[in-house]
Amino acid sequence: MKKITIHKAIATALLSTAALSASTSYAADFDVQIQNLTSGIVFTPFVVAAHAENTSLFTVGEPASPEIQAMAEGGDISGLAATLSSIGATQSNNPAGGLLMPAASTTTTLNTDGTDNVLLSVMAMLLPTNDAFAALNAITVPTEAGTYVYNLPAYDAGTEANDEILNGGGAPGTPGMPADPGGFAGTGATGAAAADNNTNVHIHRGALGDTEATSGTSDLDSRIHRWLNPVVRVTVTVR
Repeated sequence: MKKITIHKAIATALLSTAALSASTSYAADFDVQIQNLTSGIVFTPFVVAAHAENTSLFTVGEPASPEIQAMAEGGDISGLAATLSSIGATQSNNPAGGLLMPAASTTTTLNTDGTDNVLLSVMAMLLPTNDAFAALNAITVPTEAGTYVYNLPAYDAGTEANDEILNGGGAPGTPGMPADPGGFAGTGATGAAAADNNTNVHIHRGALGDTEATSGTSDLDSRIHRWLNPVVRVTVTVR
């Protein structure tokens, strides 16, 4: 979430405290299933949260916040969790209890009874990438019972060049990819791409990769790590 958005959300909450008792409270009890649709990409722990109207964790076409950058470059969701807590969000983060492997699924439940948390956000980093993350961005939780399916694209945080060099990078501002949990990445890459011309959050163009194990432009194996959108399926079941 951008800092200006956080400040606006907190200010709005403070200014409207006296009116909350008269407002409509949205009750919802729903399951959120997350499915990895890729063949060779692994997801870091997911943020899963319901939050109030007029709040969001990021805006496409605008710079990523430090919290989004930390998640997109290194899979660190602690900053996002803290931000969500500060605005009273209902959270059920890291439902997989760690990494979500290719073709795997995980499910969690959110109960927003007695709150005005009517928007749902789900997001996590793609490994191995420099700063790619999949996201369901502040969609309105359906109020009628049923099953609702959302196919998620991957976004580029715009905070780091997509050099596709595996070097343990992952701290914000440190070039390189943190890890390949599948163990298929190579070494010795010279760099697949220069700094991104678009430094705002935008749709990711995907990984390039190559077939050189110890050289070439990329440490990614194009036969394994190539992916196209969508990369995640979120299924919301409202009871």
